[in-house]
Amino acid sequence: MLQPSCFETFMTTTIASRQFPRSRKAALSFLALLFLIVGSYALYLKATNNFHTVVAGEVYRSSQPSPQAITDFSKRYGIRTIINLRGGTNSRAWNAEVEQAKILGIEHIDFPMSAYKELSPERAKELIQVMKDAPKPLLIHCLSGADRTGLASALYLAAVSKTNEKVAEGQMSIFYGHIALSISRAFAMDRTFEKLEPLLGFHES
Repeated sequence: MLQPSCFETFMTTTIASRQFPRSRKAALSFLALLFLIVGSYALYLKATNNFHTVVAGEVYRSSQPSPQAITDFSKRYGIRTIINLRGGTNSRAWNAEVEQAKILGIEHIDFPMSAYKELSPERAKELIQVMKDAPKPLLIHCLSGADRTGLASALYLAAVSKTNEKVAEGQMSIFYGHIALSISRAFAMDRTFEKLEPLLGFHES
């Protein structure tokens, strides 16, 4: 059996050593671009209060709104109810929110829930009923408007608007800042929806 010459071995090693930095550089460039895109989108969501329409003229979602944001949303979308999924924290943001809602004649509802713990079927039914009964249009929010708000919006579409499973689950996506991966603590929201699917009429998922 012929053995590779010293020259052939040298050339193979040299080529491989040149290719490795290239592949490494390409990988680093890709990661840098990915971080840039993710970072830019995160800034965009923050700048826009992560505000989105769930059902036009009926339900909207956002991150923690400032008094000015509440005023703007009220003028533009006619918000009549705010559902705060952070609960009554008695923080500066909460007090300002409650006060602004009062000034504008907007009903304010606190429904505390965690982004890191599954919502029980009983609490889910309660949330659905609260959203169903609340004067419309309503604004649903948590802190970032991504996880708890995503689940609440998905439940509204599934249980109240009677949309299909795919449309409802679309409210819990990276588009809104939600990381639907099992390694994420907020994946509790995805597990909650999955367990509630039979209750929502999604029996073949």
